[in-house]
Amino acid sequence: MTHVKPAELICICFMLLHGFVSALNCTSPTPESLFAALEKEVFSKKLLRPVKSFSIPLNITIGITVVGILGVEEKAQSLTTLIWQVLEWNIEGLSWDEEECGTTRVSIPREKIWIPDVHISEFMDEDTSPKTPYIYLYNTGHVFDDKPVRVVSSCRLVIYTFPFDVQNCSLTFGSYLHFTTDVRMIQGSTSEEILQESLDVLETNGEWELAAISVDPDVQLVLSVGSYSEIKYNIILRRRPTLYVVNLLIPSCFLVTLDLFSFMLPPHSVDRSSFKMTLILGYTVFLLIMNDLLPVTGETTPLINVFFCLSLALMVASLLETVLITNIQFSSSQYSAVPPWLSVLVLRYLSVVVCLPSKKKSNRTTVFLSSNREPAKNVSFTNMSAIHLKNVSGDTPPAKPPPAPPEPALDELQKLSSDLKAIRLQVDKHFKESNTSQEWQMIGIVMDRLLFGLYVVFITVSFITIICIWTLSNNAV
Repeated sequence: MTHVKPAELICICFMLLHGFVSALNCTSPTPESLFAALEKEVFSKKLLRPVKSFSIPLNITIGITVVGILGVEEKAQSLTTLIWQVLEWNIEGLSWDEEECGTTRVSIPREKIWIPDVHISEFMDEDTSPKTPYIYLYNTGHVFDDKPVRVVSSCRLVIYTFPFDVQNCSLTFGSYLHFTTDVRMIQGSTSEEILQESLDVLETNGEWELAAISVDPDVQLVLSVGSYSEIKYNIILRRRPTLYVVNLLIPSCFLVTLDLFSFMLPPHSVDRSSFKMTLILGYTVFLLIMNDLLPVTGETTPLINVFFCLSLALMVASLLETVLITNIQFSSSQYSAVPPWLSVLVLRYLSVVVCLPSKKKSNRTTVFLSSNREPAKNVSFTNMSAIHLKNVSGDTPPAKPPPAPPEPALDELQKLSSDLKAIRLQVDKHFKESNTSQEWQMIGIVMDRLLFGLYVVFITVSFITIICIWTLSNNAV
């Protein structure tokens, strides 16, 4: 066991009573004299934590100021900011007289004294900010360390309400190695003061704006080896949506509105389907061009992506509806008669719903003449018809019937009768098919009007729902 001399024991007790170092004695009020005293009393003890004993924690007061918001990466889930970090602590027992040493404050190299190992828990990348080689040391032993820090921190970004999203990113400051029993973090400025000062010096005016800053003081990180004292700053950012509204939402709404008004084109016109197809192709090209403006993340699907998919789906559905109605309009002559239940449902009930009353059916009756007659009767019928016509015209009928026509003339009359009969059957068939075709076309018109109404209702409800979700999510943050 090493024997301790009484003089050394007295010296150790004196140092414990008077703190980490004693008051400095300057031979003259010059920088050389002050730095010589600091070299002897302070700089030589830079490896020691500046407290009276190991059981006393060192209080580190911290304050930050947000100078710039450099970027937010949705895919990497990171936030890049530039802040001013201010650390303040006291060297126990250090002091000097202002008149004796000539100043109350002096800048000294950072590596000359003990510096706390304060770090940011969310740090993801190397700090590339300019290095500040000096700190301030006051005659009361107070140390003032102010330096810029470029922070690339991890942040859980929620982009469901993009581009009207508000992000809450935290910066947690604490000692990397020392436990709470060694280093204790203390809040400096209040959150209101930090926010006001940050807004006064904020240099960037890009996509994001600083909405608020809150502080969670005296956060304890408890691990199996011990607990750490931390200060947590919550930086709340709000995205400026003007760029995305002008470049994404408004053009998309214009195209959907144009597709909606395309229902005013006649459904039997081929131009309607080609017009809708052109709209779909244009909307697809628009989404491909603007794809770089959309956020990329695998966690959640932004609501604006749902909006675009819904708009494209509505355009495709309207094209399919046009194909169906056009098929009914052009191919109705090939269909069989309309089923009674379909005719009642569409032409009697749905037509009233869409304010399109159905046309009354025609009461036209077709009479068919029998063709099974004897040749002799045909001849006498022909003769009687001729006599009757002459009586009507006022001519005096002959006393005797005319002689029968020769056989070739009779054959020609029979052929002519057969041709007229075939023509009559074709005309009757045409009128019958025309009535069926008109009924199918009327069904197509009613269905077109009904699907148009459903299209308008679905678009209105979907857009109002999306707008309400955006508004409520914005107000909830």
